[in-house]
Amino acid sequence: MDADATRSTPGRVVVKVGTRLVIDGEGRPRPEFLERLAREIHEVMDQGVQVVLVTSGAVGIGRRLLFPPGRTLRASERPSAAAAGQPVLMRYWAEALARVDLKPAQVLLTLDDVVDRGRCLRLRDTLEDLLGWGVVPVLNENDSVSVESVTFGENDMLAAMVAAAVVPAELLVILSDQAGLFTADPRSDDSAQLIRRVSPDEDVSRFATGAGGPESLGGMARKIEAARRATDCGIRVVIADGNCPGVLPRVLAGEEVGTCMVARPRMPSRKAWLAVHENPRGTLVVDEGARRALLREDGSSLLPSGIVEVRGHFQAGDLVTVVDPDGREIARGLINYAAAETDAIKGEHSSRIAELLGRPGAAEVIHRDDMVISAEGQR
Repeated sequence: MDADATRSTPGRVVVKVGTRLVIDGEGRPRPEFLERLAREIHEVMDQGVQVVLVTSGAVGIGRRLLFPPGRTLRASERPSAAAAGQPVLMRYWAEALARVDLKPAQVLLTLDDVVDRGRCLRLRDTLEDLLGWGVVPVLNENDSVSVESVTFGENDMLAAMVAAAVVPAELLVILSDQAGLFTADPRSDDSAQLIRRVSPDEDVSRFATGAGGPESLGGMARKIEAARRATDCGIRVVIADGNCPGVLPRVLAGEEVGTCMVARPRMPSRKAWLAVHENPRGTLVVDEGARRALLREDGSSLLPSGIVEVRGHFQAGDLVTVVDPDGREIARGLINYAAAETDAIKGEHSSRIAELLGRPGAAEVIHRDDMVISAEGQR
């Protein structure tokens, strides 16, 4: 058995379900899958596990409702297809869950609902209430209103960000029509081997082959990217075949199912929110001394003396990334100064801040409590 899987059953799990599990190639529901997974959710909830369900499928259903069979869906038509398909998708899940006496609650999200701190906290309160009442939150991206440049991209990333920064959960289970991550695409290479375990420092991106279906923006590469985002925040991830009977109880029981991606130490929820944030407003380039100070185990705040360059337009309180002289991101955090102010004090001792800005200010450009070390910086 995988050593990481011997840990006790998690108290909370996010389960992401791919399009090709929920519907067939024509956009019709797969009731046998929906009903089986509903039973499995009921089974693990009986063991005291709270479940958040993230589901795809609205775009595929909407394509069948709005367009002739075989019609290729243009990118500009996805929002409308999602709007038409979402109520039908929710009906499928509501009926399947009702058969095992579970109550669902629909929650449609945009990226702003997670990256805006106030909205993220309100979303957390809502989900905590629902989970406390024994309800199954059913989440999906609100594709009908999401802006193309500000979107999760697909539901694997939505699930990872919710598990890390919103709920939070101990485990993320990504269910697809593949058994996990392979050394090659098993659909075209008979020598492909299933990778059972991935450590936090192991780069497996070269193995992430295969694209999603016609209504999916995902594929294994995006699953691995999302999984890495979760594991860097301390969330264990299992990628497994959703068509395998009993997959969810087996994963939670610690069986070796699919690919297990081992987590780093758990981050506090605020730092996890910083780590998954998708929209930094600027970049600070620091010198080698500052890089070493930030990466020390006891760590330090970022002081103006270590900054050599300021990029972007940002205000005090915005999220910015910190990169080393080679351009590698080593940290990100909430900055205490606007871009022009940061540029004015860069390279200077903190004692000169009041003189240079004409007003007193924090000694730290980014305080350690408002900073998270990036996974790339740890590797």
